[in-house]
Amino acid sequence: MPAITRGNPGLPGYRLSLRLDGRLAVVVGGGATAAREAAALREAGAAVLVVTAGLSAPLAEQADRGLIAVRRGRYQAADLNGAWLVLACADQPDVNAAVAADAERLRLWCLTPDDRAAAYRGDGPAAAAAPGAARVLVLGGARSGKSTTAENFLAGRGEVEYVATGMAPGPDDAEWAARVAAHRERRPAHWRTTETLDLEKVLAAGDPAPVLIDCLSLWLARIMDECGAWDDDADGTADADRRGSAAVAARLDRLLDAWRATSRPVVAVSNEVGCGVVPATASGRLYRDVLGRLNALVAADSDEVWFCTAGLPRRLR
Repeated sequence: MPAITRGNPGLPGYRLSLRLDGRLAVVVGGGATAAREAAALREAGAAVLVVTAGLSAPLAEQADRGLIAVRRGRYQAADLNGAWLVLACADQPDVNAAVAADAERLRLWCLTPDDRAAAYRGDGPAAAAAPGAARVLVLGGARSGKSTTAENFLAGRGEVEYVATGMAPGPDDAEWAARVAAHRERRPAHWRTTETLDLEKVLAAGDPAPVLIDCLSLWLARIMDECGAWDDDADGTADADRRGSAAVAARLDRLLDAWRATSRPVVAVSNEVGCGVVPATASGRLYRDVLGRLNALVAADSDEVWFCTAGLPRRLR
């Protein structure tokens, strides 16, 4: 099995996905990149072994929860025994080079920092969003891989402003707290997080850093809360125009204006909720319809639109 090498822009490439269920993935390194890659590998179903002399707090937490195995110490070639996929994530270039050389000798799939940066920039064989795409919308259902896909699009861009639109986790919601923690541990340490619903202000800022909005669906739910829009359908009417309150409609218009006018590279994540069971409640149907319209309007003014299913991103436009 050949090692994965950095793509040459002058040569044809071939994009692929790897089925990792139950297969051993070895991550060499103990920093933020290693923590993010380990979390992504776990989501893909891989058995993860982390090899590092110093374990970061996010990796230590994963190990304490039994999610990953850890061998503490300097990397050795024997660490790759039984591996199917290898990720060189060490802070030392010489260690990454040794990992790549050993993987090549053993004919293992291997990704180095250069491979991932090339892929996320768009000049490698696993390229995703086009380098010139200023506005990208990533859609998908729950646990579809949409957030990981959006993060990967910006992984090689240096500083990124991550805009979290969900509520801060409270002491009585362990499930939501776990989801927020998983998102945090995947993100590079140098990304900055902004918790806000004022997406218009973020998009209008003169800040050159790219923006990742995660996500529009949580944003809409909280905007509907603020505007009292859930009460618009209290009498059970099926009038779709009436169900969206004037306040929500005005807020959507402002967001769309900011999306069209922004000079910042931006990737937005949103749920596609119109493909499942028809909601049993009027409020559920209201939210489904308003979110569907929001997604369609944002998609119409996006340079690229992607849809994720079972962890597999597909470009729609």
